[in-house]
Amino acid sequence: MAWAPDPFTAAGAPAPGGADRPRLPQVRGRLAEYASMPVLQVLRRLESGPRGLTEEQAQARLVRHGENVITGSGAPGRAARLLRAATNPFVLILLALGGVSAVLGAFGATAVISVMVLVSCWLQVRQEHRFDRVAATLRAMVSTTATVVRRARAQASPMVREIPIDQLVPGDVVNLAPGDMVPADIRLLRSTGLSVDQAVLTGESLPAAKHTATDQAATSGPGPAGDLGAFDCPWLCFMGSTVATGTGTAVVVATGASTYFGVMHARLPARRAETAFDRGVKGVSRALIGLMLVCAPLVFVVNSAVHGLRFAALWFAISVAVGMTPEMLPVMVSTALARGAKVSARRKVIIKRLPALHNLGAVDVLCVDKTGTLTHDRITVDCHLDPEGHPDPEVLRWAAINSAWAAQDDEAILVNELDEALLTHAEQRDVPLDGWTGVDVIPFDPARRRGSVVVRTGLGTETLITKGGLEQVLECCTRLRTRHGDTPLTDANRDRLRELTDRHAADGVRVLAVAVADQPVRIGGYRPSDEQDLTLVGFVGFRDQPRPSAAAAIAALADRGVTVKVLTGDHPLVAARICRDAGIDPGRIVLGEDIAGCDDAELRELVGQTTVFARVDPEQKAHIVRALRAAGHTVGFLGDGVNDAMALRDADVGITVESAVDIARESADVVLLRENLDAVAEAVTDGRRTFANITKYLEIAISSNFGNVLSMLAASVILPFLPMLPMQILVQNLCFDLCLLPLAFDHVDPRTLRRPRRFEPARLTRFVLLLGPMNTLADLTAFAILLHTTGSHPTPAAQALFHTGWFVENLLTQAAAVHLLRSPRLPSLRDHAALPVLLGTLALTAIAVALPYSPLAPVLQMAALPAACVLLLLLVLVLYCVLISAAKARWNKATSLRSHDVAKAHSS
Repeated sequence: MAWAPDPFTAAGAPAPGGADRPRLPQVRGRLAEYASMPVLQVLRRLESGPRGLTEEQAQARLVRHGENVITGSGAPGRAARLLRAATNPFVLILLALGGVSAVLGAFGATAVISVMVLVSCWLQVRQEHRFDRVAATLRAMVSTTATVVRRARAQASPMVREIPIDQLVPGDVVNLAPGDMVPADIRLLRSTGLSVDQAVLTGESLPAAKHTATDQAATSGPGPAGDLGAFDCPWLCFMGSTVATGTGTAVVVATGASTYFGVMHARLPARRAETAFDRGVKGVSRALIGLMLVCAPLVFVVNSAVHGLRFAALWFAISVAVGMTPEMLPVMVSTALARGAKVSARRKVIIKRLPALHNLGAVDVLCVDKTGTLTHDRITVDCHLDPEGHPDPEVLRWAAINSAWAAQDDEAILVNELDEALLTHAEQRDVPLDGWTGVDVIPFDPARRRGSVVVRTGLGTETLITKGGLEQVLECCTRLRTRHGDTPLTDANRDRLRELTDRHAADGVRVLAVAVADQPVRIGGYRPSDEQDLTLVGFVGFRDQPRPSAAAAIAALADRGVTVKVLTGDHPLVAARICRDAGIDPGRIVLGEDIAGCDDAELRELVGQTTVFARVDPEQKAHIVRALRAAGHTVGFLGDGVNDAMALRDADVGITVESAVDIARESADVVLLRENLDAVAEAVTDGRRTFANITKYLEIAISSNFGNVLSMLAASVILPFLPMLPMQILVQNLCFDLCLLPLAFDHVDPRTLRRPRRFEPARLTRFVLLLGPMNTLADLTAFAILLHTTGSHPTPAAQALFHTGWFVENLLTQAAAVHLLRSPRLPSLRDHAALPVLLGTLALTAIAVALPYSPLAPVLQMAALPAACVLLLLLVLVLYCVLISAAKARWNKATSLRSHDVAKAHSS
């Protein structure tokens, strides 16, 4: 199917009601009534008039209808944020461990864990509060006034003045000028050359023409509007859109929550959908709890069966459960995310919610709208052709003269986007535009879809220059100009011209036709009826200016395993061309109407095969995002308009820009302070780097703790006493976890950033099952050495020596594990830990060596180790390093093969 471009509607959209329009929200209810009524009846219904409301009426309506604001959920207070942070599964586990410590009588441990909880929650609350301050600053930069017509009292003359937008009420008469934000949902009373940028509502890149109903509609009404899309009614304008050109006067028909903007806001779900981070946290938490529930009772049963020390066995088993769980996990997660968010902020990426940083790293599909993302949202001249399709600078000259003198019209006020592009291009090409005197302007009319100027070059002759849509200009032409002279315009020529413009449309170029006619000098102005007997001189084509960095950013995302999909309300041909310019193969483009009839299973299959979705409405964007997530993808969505709010909320991570509308910023998790995909690619890398460090913590801590549990089970069978005292277990675990906290600041192997990262309990389990037993083998070797050193008689002094020896060996092997497991590579001068990690492991090593000789040794019931024992334990450390290195090499090989199989399956 081919779409013929219509340059005076957004992205070449057909006329209102056309089959190619996206399925946009329908005009229903009260808005449908106001859309269908004659203007005079609308004013009567609103008890208003062209002279506006009185101040008394306005104040009464303000009380009745409320302020013209969209009531959001508002920023939650610190107490609400603290409660939300405290219900995080990691924090709940930590609280449970604190309770266990209290039951055991370890009130010092309970106090330490309580501090950990407070620090973790404080970091999260602080980061969210910081974003709220940034968001408030951004909102303060937005203009908040409207030009309204009001009277001091009933008999007074109307006065035009500026008032805050939130003070507008239904029935207010407002004036619109270029650059104004439409302050509410309005019905036009008068308009001249009015076009409105609705990109934040529809995603269409070019302004939509707006005009009042015809003279017939003014008396009998414009007809039923219930079957029209909301944005297909040219006499309606909506809150949040912006006036591009022309002027207008309108009456306010809806404010605040009753506007389209407000209805869209109200339809947002009260709670966000579960994200990849939420699912991952739940999975890891279940795995940790399951491990505790299995191992702790097993330790208790074995100790009770072997030794019969039921209370001591229970005490020991609970200490093992506490020691198994990484107490610092919530603090580590919050610290790593907060540091990653700080790094992203330096790149002008504001992380609104800390878990969004993990979700960024896990994203494997990024959905974007082309406007402002792949393009500059700026139109440039692509070509200027004669009717035979050859480049012709004369066509550019005629078109630029039309634009230059149209801009002089008092009613135009500002040059529109197409005229600005023409004038800039003509200046760059040194096209002479002087020597002409403007005579008259026939302004652009949406009904005619063309505009004309009349200029004079000398005495006795005036030239009418018309520019507009192909069909609308052709109906005024009788001839066309070729290189061989003017020839009659035949039906065959018309078909050929349509075919020519269709080819350019398929290349993403919007085409305007240009025609001229010489006129005798006349007295009096020109009218639209004078646009006749014209000669078609050619066409000018326009293209959205792609961002130079877009292709490189798309390639960078692809290199990171992120697939970009385009979801736009714009014309499919334009979207396809822009995608090709950005290095995206559009493939088969799916329209919104194609999605409407799909069930969930069909849509999941369709979204996996499709790169570009065009003419999609807000609900369809959200539906596509949900289908991608249901198919197992972690989805990011980048958008900035009202029409993007639902998709932003439904994505795993919603991304917007600082210039976005409030509803988009409220719905998003991430705000970009620079509007291009480079920032997203960098933020994805930051997210993966942050998550890689969190994963290091989990892998090192849990594998080490799991190995210790296996050692304790073995010791419970072969030893006639406990291998370590409960308090020693808690102290050792606390020291180890504190040593692991600096991993939040560690370097990351670049190879770990090449693919999406997310919490994977199954992968973590495989890692622990492979690496954990290496700790056990080292521990069993240490047990043999310590039993040989202490003798076979379990005297209290021998037990203290055994406990101390295993305590020291554990801390030394754990310090080594940090360096051996933090990266797929072996430690080296090129691949070494960051300075905070080095200092942390040095501190852990110092504690292991010094604690048995410190004043705390009697408190912890430790004994000084003989020098020979220390040397033997160092040999155990060497053995551990060999075992861990061998196991890691096997893990790397298995992981590489698994990644290769996944990539091969994905590509097939």
